[in-house]
Amino acid sequence: MSADHPQLARAGYEVVDGEAAARATALWWSAEAPEYLAEHGEFLGDVDFCWCPEGLRESEAHLLGPLETLRGERVLEIGAGAAQCSRWLRSQGVDAVATDVAEGMVAAAAELDARTGVSVPMTVADARALPFPGGSFDVAFTAFGAIPFVPDADAVHGEVARVLRPGGRWVFSVTHPLRWAFPDDPTTAGLTAVRSYFDRTPYVEADEAGAPTYAEFHRTVGDHVRELVGAGFIVRDLVEPAWPEGHDGVWGGWGPERGRLLPGTLIVSAVLG
Repeated sequence: MSADHPQLARAGYEVVDGEAAARATALWWSAEAPEYLAEHGEFLGDVDFCWCPEGLRESEAHLLGPLETLRGERVLEIGAGAAQCSRWLRSQGVDAVATDVAEGMVAAAAELDARTGVSVPMTVADARALPFPGGSFDVAFTAFGAIPFVPDADAVHGEVARVLRPGGRWVFSVTHPLRWAFPDDPTTAGLTAVRSYFDRTPYVEADEAGAPTYAEFHRTVGDHVRELVGAGFIVRDLVEPAWPEGHDGVWGGWGPERGRLLPGTLIVSAVLG
């Protein structure tokens, strides 16, 4: 445990002050940035667009649309981490900008900009209060950013709807909601459900004083769809990437043993109505 991280005293599913947990999680990601990139940076790539631990790349999936179209549009990444995805888009001639709530991640992105020679315009911002005028973008996306870490994902969708132009596209990936019923174990030992899929109690880590230091919030597939529709979006596709043959990497609860049998990621594609 680094000096920047509060001492972890307990972890589990419990009711928590959502805003306090979201603030703590932002600080956690800021402090975690160097360690996270040291562990996962090679898999993610410095200039690459990976949607999920299954290894699905935008260069193969084209979930944002054809590059030829994207090159004539303005693209926003929220919860960008070190902005690897936006950096790949910019290397392909796309006008992409990025935000993240964690200052440490934005600093890490600047280091990758310098190392790769591909710069991403990036700012520190909460995804629920984006610093852009309405109708500024044609496309918005996040790969495992923002949505799991706030108690009110509907506010994220509302802000994305505000900054998109009519007909704009919004694509995001999250942990597959089904996975919340199972332990965070990538082996076949993680194939037995231990919680109700419908139990929305968040996962919380807390320090010795009982204050939250990190949290993730569960939503069912239906919750995601209802929140999107409530923000004015039309759902176009739900993508559940299969675990690919030959991919033997493990990332937390993701891995080939369980991945061959249960989905690990949900990618939602929607357009602003």
